[in-house]
Amino acid sequence: MLEILNTIDGFVWGPAMIALLLGSHLFLTFKTGFIQRRLPQAIKLSLTSDPEGKGDISHFGALATALAATIGTGSIVGVATAILAGGPGAVFWMWVTGVFGIATKYAEVYAAVKYRVRDHNGAMLGGAMYVWERAFRRNGEGGRDAGTGGRVPVWAKAGAVAFAAFAAIAAIGTGSAVQASAMAGIITSNVPVPAWGVGIVIVVLVSVVIFGGVESISKVCEKLVPFMAVAYAGGCIVILVLNGPFLGQALGLIFECAFTPKAAFGGAVGSGIMVALQFGCARGLFSNESGLGSASIVASAAATRNPAQQALVAMTGTFWSTVVICALTGVVLVSTMLAYPDIQAGILENPAVYSGAQLASAAFAKIPYIGTPILVLGMVAFSYTTILGWSYYGNRCITYLFGRYAIRPYQVVYVAVAFLGAIGVGDVVWTVSDIGNALMAIPNIVVVLALSGLIARETRHYVYDGNLDEADETPIPQMEGK
Repeated sequence: MLEILNTIDGFVWGPAMIALLLGSHLFLTFKTGFIQRRLPQAIKLSLTSDPEGKGDISHFGALATALAATIGTGSIVGVATAILAGGPGAVFWMWVTGVFGIATKYAEVYAAVKYRVRDHNGAMLGGAMYVWERAFRRNGEGGRDAGTGGRVPVWAKAGAVAFAAFAAIAAIGTGSAVQASAMAGIITSNVPVPAWGVGIVIVVLVSVVIFGGVESISKVCEKLVPFMAVAYAGGCIVILVLNGPFLGQALGLIFECAFTPKAAFGGAVGSGIMVALQFGCARGLFSNESGLGSASIVASAAATRNPAQQALVAMTGTFWSTVVICALTGVVLVSTMLAYPDIQAGILENPAVYSGAQLASAAFAKIPYIGTPILVLGMVAFSYTTILGWSYYGNRCITYLFGRYAIRPYQVVYVAVAFLGAIGVGDVVWTVSDIGNALMAIPNIVVVLALSGLIARETRHYVYDGNLDEADETPIPQMEGK
């Protein structure tokens, strides 16, 4: 079964997907006028709230929830997995994916906020599924001005349903099982407690939050995300200082392996330019979710005056998650492997069983006193908040597919899968999650590219012509039955 899944994973994350992903990042960077240069303004905007904006949660609340879902196991175990499979060069391609992915995150969130709707209670709904539906309505009644009237072409409806279905499935794998598995694995390897006990605690802690809706989730994430990110980044910086003599060599190895088929660490980890590119891009997307369309779901609930405001805020998530957190993790792992050759020997002796989690544990454990606590606390906090964030994504997609009455059953399944993940699912779930992410990304990227001209024109008006505080007065329609 794992061989079949790996074959499918290799196909969906093959050259075509890499070209689509990186090509979209580069194209949208050009199309948006290199929106990355507005990053300082975006960071400042993310820390403000606008009482005149339309929405359910603050700019920062939406960003914190998106970051909660984004900064998870991919930021630690995912980086280690990429290094094992693709070599140190994968770290460079993860970083590149993050830098140019900022533009894709901006564009997909812009489209989602522009075409968002309201549910039966007046709460905001958004995401690629609503973009597909509202952007391509026909009979002269389409677009934002016509609300939800008009006829949706079959191909547009297919794109909407495909995104929502793949996202709901990916949420269970990426957001629930994978995170619970990583959390249980790191706890049980350092504390003498059974996995089922960890699973029960995870179910309880997740349930008390997600059944309260997006407001409850965002409040918890607003408090946890800044603390956990700053604490983890600070710990990584301390480790890099301790690994100072090997820091230059580590950076050189990362850049060298990104462009040459150099076998690193005596052949202990993967090598090859295409392999580094493949795993770097795959784990980069898993980490920052640019192009995935997930963050646009919660960004649509933010109180914002116009789509450009929240799109700028949302794009900072890619910067923090990949350009900062994943890069720090990658350099920590590579420098530690150089400093302690016995880690390389362990991989060579047991290549079949040495996983990303084992590499991360072995590397951080080499740092006296602080290494293991940083890893354990970071993994637990990152995984827990990711479970919370992805639960909201799954709920919104299930609402689109089946209506509001399907939310509660989906939540029950979601927490049940978290328990199953905690008691052991292994590499199968990682592979399934990779596949789900790719299939989810395709309809999202396609619709964003189709609307790139509109996004570019309106970005010039709001961002570059100095109209960022201008309110978009277009009515937000209600979706019946949702």
